[in-house]
Amino acid sequence: MRQEKDSLGVVEVPAGAMYGAQTQRAVENYPISGMRAAPALIRAIGMVKRAAAEANGELGVVSEERAEAIASAAQEVIDGRWDAEFVVDVFQAGAGVSFHMNANEVIANRANQMMGEALGSYAKVHPNDHVNYGQSTNDVFPTAMRLGTLLALEGLYPVLDGLAGSFAAKAAEFDVVVKAGRTHMQDATPIRLGQEFAAYSVAIRKAKESIARAGEGLRELGLGGSAVGTGINTHPRYRALAISKLAEISGQRLVAAEDMRWAMQSCAPMAEVSAALRGLALEVIRIANDLRLLASGPNTGLNEIHLPSLQPGSSIMPGKINPVLAELAAMVGFQVIGNDTAVAMAVQAGQLELNVMMPTMAYSVLQSIFILTNALRELDVRCVRGITANVARCEFYAQSTVALATALNPYIGYAKAAELVKESVASGRSVIEVAREKDVLSEVQIKEILDVGKMTGE
Repeated sequence: MRQEKDSLGVVEVPAGAMYGAQTQRAVENYPISGMRAAPALIRAIGMVKRAAAEANGELGVVSEERAEAIASAAQEVIDGRWDAEFVVDVFQAGAGVSFHMNANEVIANRANQMMGEALGSYAKVHPNDHVNYGQSTNDVFPTAMRLGTLLALEGLYPVLDGLAGSFAAKAAEFDVVVKAGRTHMQDATPIRLGQEFAAYSVAIRKAKESIARAGEGLRELGLGGSAVGTGINTHPRYRALAISKLAEISGQRLVAAEDMRWAMQSCAPMAEVSAALRGLALEVIRIANDLRLLASGPNTGLNEIHLPSLQPGSSIMPGKINPVLAELAAMVGFQVIGNDTAVAMAVQAGQLELNVMMPTMAYSVLQSIFILTNALRELDVRCVRGITANVARCEFYAQSTVALATALNPYIGYAKAAELVKESVASGRSVIEVAREKDVLSEVQIKEILDVGKMTGE
């Protein structure tokens, strides 16, 4: 162990730790979940610290030697070299002060190490005086939270494109397969299996578009607002310069907030992104449940499609295969909805100049993105791409649905068509057979009007 001192006194810190006294206090104070900051958030705060160091160095408020060392150490944080040194629990004191100081201490210790100093000495680079010059948790954490979310979304978008593309490919493959439609879980007029899958593709694409629109609000940053959004202890040019450098470092389009106080008080952009992720989750749950229904059976369910067999489905029933990835996707969706509730409660809990509930927002949104990215990638690759159609079963249902009588309405009227349906249900014969027996239409008309393929439109 080594001894470090902060404003509260002496603290014992592991000798080889890159973090320092304030981080160690947080480790001892918050043994809550065992969960640590998401890599995207660590990467983002590294970018913020590098941008701040470069701006402060260029403005001459931090010496060139210190600024270069801080920027180099921050780049190593960006590169993921020190992820293991970010040891503060995701559930911590308000506003993310402990996580922020964890970053300041790691970067300060690494910068000192680069300059030939011992860990914990802070002889040349101090966590507060230099790494954090002109900054506060109150502008750094919301900036890192927003940027980390933007970075994480970059990994979700291609997964959504892939899933939408796979549904579209299946739509084309199944376009000739006619089946019974169902509304209220009852027989409805025929539809093509490809049309169902095309709608799934559109649902995923539109959900992605909603998330991307919501994400635009994250690009407006309050960096430079310092403690309460007034910019205290910052150079007049720091705000614009730091955000410009952060945009360059991150590759993201970033702008200064219209009002720095708003950017500190309001976390509405996080609520909007979380709500859009919830919208995606709702669609995923719905589609996953459809896949489970369509594949139900094999002998006592719909059995209109076959999902890839991924693992044995029962410890007692031999040969049973379950729709495991559809089940998994639904459970991930439930978690995302729960996360959105936590975000909503945190966003409304802001008071006066700061919302101190940001750590739970950051954790919840980033976890939602992470698990959606992973779950939907596997759903796509291991499930959707391998779906096959049970053509014979689909055709049987298409011919069997009593809703075929709908096509007869213009010719014999709703009431007579309803009588045919009742007899079809009672006798177990198809509507086509009953119509032929009742001689309500000629054979030519029956073949023309009750052609199930034509009923599905273009």
